[in-house]
Amino acid sequence: MENTMPTATATATATTARPNRRRDRLLTVLAGAAATLLGWVVAVPLAGVELAARTGSATQRVTPVAVVLSTLLAGLAGWALLALLERVTGRARTAWTVVAMLVLVLSVLGPLGGGVGRAATATLVVLHLVAGAVLITGLRRTTAR
Repeated sequence: MENTMPTATATATATTARPNRRRDRLLTVLAGAAATLLGWVVAVPLAGVELAARTGSATQRVTPVAVVLSTLLAGLAGWALLALLERVTGRARTAWTVVAMLVLVLSVLGPLGGGVGRAATATLVVLHLVAGAVLITGLRRTTAR
């Protein structure tokens, strides 16, 4: 009888931990999108930054929809990679963090070369850093230690 109690407790804990992990990851992705949207609101309507980026030979305005969708896509991609790494390696947290940091560094290069004007470039870099900070710290916290 003593042997079955810890097993039942461990099973119950594992069962309840999984939905919490999913919930926490979803909330992290949504928080990243909310944070970048807030950054866009502060920069564009409130501060008056003309937020635009060069895409090839054209110039494109950066809309709140684009900000939210790109952050959601980045967050979901990060979540998917983290889930995959958790299945294939015992060092998922470390591997994922290294990859996520490299992706963040590479993502910042886009605005540095594509922002239209100093204010737009600075704003886009800050939006990338905000998204990275929220997503990396939040998703990293959901991994097993």
